[in-house]
Amino acid sequence: MNSVIMVAGTFFLYIIAYSIYGKYLGHRIFGLSNENETPSHRLRDNIDYIPTKKEVLFGHHFTSIAGLGPIVGPTIAVIWGFVPAILWVIFGSIFMGAIHDLGSVVVSMRNKGYSIGEITTKLVNRRTRMLFLFIIFFELWMVIAVFALIIAILFTLYPGSVIPVWLQIPISMGVGYYVYKKNGNIYIASIIAIILMYFTIYIGTYYPVKMPALFGLSGQEIWMIILFAYCFIASVLPVWVLLQPRDFINALQLILILVLMALAVFVSHPHIVAPALRLHPEGAPPIFPFLFIIIACGAISGFHSLVASGTTSKQIDKESDAVFIGYGGMLAEGFLATLVIVACIAGIGLGTHGANGVVLTGKEAYMHHYLSWTAIKGLGAKLSAFVTGAVNMIEKLGIPKNLSATILGVFLVSFANTTLDTAARIQRYVISELALDYKLKPLSDKYIATFIAVATAALLAFSNKGGKGALVLWPLFGSVNQLLAGLALLIITVYLKRKNKPLFYVAIPLVFMVVMTGFAMAYNILDFFHKRNILLLLIGIAVFILEIWMVIEAMVVLKKKEITG
Repeated sequence: MNSVIMVAGTFFLYIIAYSIYGKYLGHRIFGLSNENETPSHRLRDNIDYIPTKKEVLFGHHFTSIAGLGPIVGPTIAVIWGFVPAILWVIFGSIFMGAIHDLGSVVVSMRNKGYSIGEITTKLVNRRTRMLFLFIIFFELWMVIAVFALIIAILFTLYPGSVIPVWLQIPISMGVGYYVYKKNGNIYIASIIAIILMYFTIYIGTYYPVKMPALFGLSGQEIWMIILFAYCFIASVLPVWVLLQPRDFINALQLILILVLMALAVFVSHPHIVAPALRLHPEGAPPIFPFLFIIIACGAISGFHSLVASGTTSKQIDKESDAVFIGYGGMLAEGFLATLVIVACIAGIGLGTHGANGVVLTGKEAYMHHYLSWTAIKGLGAKLSAFVTGAVNMIEKLGIPKNLSATILGVFLVSFANTTLDTAARIQRYVISELALDYKLKPLSDKYIATFIAVATAALLAFSNKGGKGALVLWPLFGSVNQLLAGLALLIITVYLKRKNKPLFYVAIPLVFMVVMTGFAMAYNILDFFHKRNILLLLIGIAVFILEIWMVIEAMVVLKKKEITG
């Protein structure tokens, strides 16, 4: 397949899917109506609940769900060839991920903006809700700890990104103040902000910042401490002060990078050098089911349901906006994943440095990065194929390599940062909900709940040298994340059953995700057993039992002849 045809074809398929399937789901299946009052109006507090323009909320939602997921996942998955990866990204996002995200927004929006876990009490039962919240807490606990580490590593890999990323905070707060306090125009403010951002990127390129070791801690550990403090502050601030304007700016930044990369594909026209199908790379797990676990963001990801029902549903202005934000946001992420795949299977063929500085091109460049499963271990190795391929293509537009590398570094760190503080905010909601349910009202205070969310993640991170404690549990993350996607689809299915709506559109993704996740979890449990990794073995078995338990509970509800609600 030609790289230009791949990018253009995917783009037009997504436009068609959104215009036909997405709008059909929104209006015919979920019955969206602007006559219904949304939680952002009914429960408005200008902190978490606030009516927001759909373009601005799209930016917040999109940058929150994206993070590094649609980059890292596809970058790894092309080891099995480009055909399985691109097919899963295209059809997974259209028929699974987008309805998962849209459904999560709608179900939460129709239930006071509560999280998908909290809603489980009403739709299934209290017992199932506890199981769901346990899985959500476990996932967010890992996400906060690992993403603090990831950003610290990225600051080390791309020191030119440090100044632009931190200066983005006052720029974003200035936009928020101008728009919400002075009734300024968001688009004019954002254009000015983007110009300032790219000016800071230019500065960062020539003035990189490297964190020194201090007080017996490495520079990486110092960055992590700063990041934990930052995400506490960002997570308790009203969303309009920082998160909304920053994420809108990040969304515009991403759109510019998407346009830049798409244009680079058309100008450089790189040949695809990766094999179409490669079933047995050295040391790699089987393509089935792990393709569907590794490519999560970009196709379907359980973390999206936490964002959709955690922050997005509290800011929806009109019900009809849910299609643009939920369904459209997933397709935009799928398009990003497509460009990442092209960079890894075609852009990389324009040239990469091999052993002893030898420049490799074509298929040799691809095989240098994807020779074996071991070759793509570590964050730097995972990202290097994408960064190399993207820089190669962008260079054909006349942009110097050092500047384009800094632009991509800022892009990577900005999106990882969004995931970090959004996850902390959602974890605060989860802790507050549990505290209120169990009459522990002091723990529901936003400052105390956020402190618990951040402190527990920091304890996990620093339980091992270098802030790498969460990496001990990370092998479980992919399966737990996709399990969460299956369980969110289960809750959406029960919701549609209550409304006497057709279940077909959600039932197929539901069965597919539960089966694939169960298969992957069973494979991991056997692997942990053979490697005598007792901790992961016990946690894996516990999560597997919780999955079976929740599915049984929900199936009992679905089998009832009549469900009222």
